[in-house]
Amino acid sequence: MRIAIAEDSVILRDGLVALLTRRGHEVVVAAGDGEALLVLVAALPESARPDVAVVDIRMPPTFTDEGLRAALRLRDEHPETGVLLFSQYVETRYASELLSGDARGVGYLLKDRVADVSDFMDALERIAAGHTVLDPEVVTQIMGASRADDGLSRLTAREREVLELMAQGRSNGAIAQNLFLSYGAVEKNVTSIFAKLDLPPDAGDHRRVLAVLRLLRPAA
Repeated sequence: MRIAIAEDSVILRDGLVALLTRRGHEVVVAAGDGEALLVLVAALPESARPDVAVVDIRMPPTFTDEGLRAALRLRDEHPETGVLLFSQYVETRYASELLSGDARGVGYLLKDRVADVSDFMDALERIAAGHTVLDPEVVTQIMGASRADDGLSRLTAREREVLELMAQGRSNGAIAQNLFLSYGAVEKNVTSIFAKLDLPPDAGDHRRVLAVLRLLRPAA
């Protein structure tokens, strides 16, 4: 993979570069703020642009939402590039903003909760492949901040569990393993979720992503 990094901590930024390089990936951009990320990515030839960008939320100069704004612009200007928000904080509004458009190829992980390098690498690969990957704590807090129903009240407790794991980017096989269900049982739950959320089969829409967006939609 080709990877871009926007992280103001020099130690963490250099550590990520070393880690990714050791694992055979190419870090094409390593920037200390969001604006530098955008400038450096734009300067790359199209064939060398990143498959995924790892972006901190709070960066110079105000340490508020510079990283998020850079991530949103990157998605707008280079939609083929996946984006992983990698932060110390759960910012539900920021996660909802990033997910409010096309949620494919986006993720949000908490730095302090990544305990295994292989899990981090797996998340990057899934995001680069177009999947949505969210830390369970991010999912929980977004759900707590959301009051919109949109059919969610019709879901059973098990269907809600399945949908939460879908929001974490889990495949049906991984969901089955996590919940100690058969693969067929998970498929039935997923089909029921689509029906209860009024998401009929449509080749033009990605129903899995639409279901996750319904779950993560912020409060009105």
